Amino acid sequence: APLTLKADLGARILIVRRGDSTLKTYSVAVGQDRYPTPIGTFTISKIVWNPSWRPPPDAEWAKGKTAKGPGDPGNPMKVVKIFFQDPDYYIHGTGDVESLGSAASHGCLRMDPSEVADLAKIIMEHGGAPHDENWFWRILHSRREEKVVYLDNPVSITIAD
Repeated sequence: APLTLKADLGARILIVRRGDSTLKTYSVAVGQDRYPTPIGTFTISKIVWNPSWRPPPDAEWAKGKTAKGPGDPGNPMKVVKIFFQDPDYYIHGTGDVESLGSAASHGCLRMDPSEVADLAKIIMEHGGAPHDENWFWRILHSRREEKVVYLDNPVSITIAD
């Protein structure tokens, strides 16, 4: 059975399923009322490890913020970005783990950094881009450059209220 993800915005959880079996359930932060997380069914086909962050140029909330490179302690993306609506919406780590379970983001789904890394590994394995633990160790310890992974078999995510 294929891997599927479901984000329940009301419950503020992300459920990872394979067929009828639930593999994992994660707590997430969702979009604030004025920056809602998009609802619908999307396809995950791209994951970026050690992502850079650039403030959106037209976003009022980002005024005065500066770009942060891979591994920068001030980078709000943390470990990995899992794109579900390229280029603006993704699942990513957060340094503000206290925000999990609330509506705190600018439309993305935020997760604990170690949990989003775990999720990305599962998606890559089921999406046709598996790597061994040494590859992940090198990526997670380099923190100097972005590594983009494209999935041969995209994974579906449904986001609902």
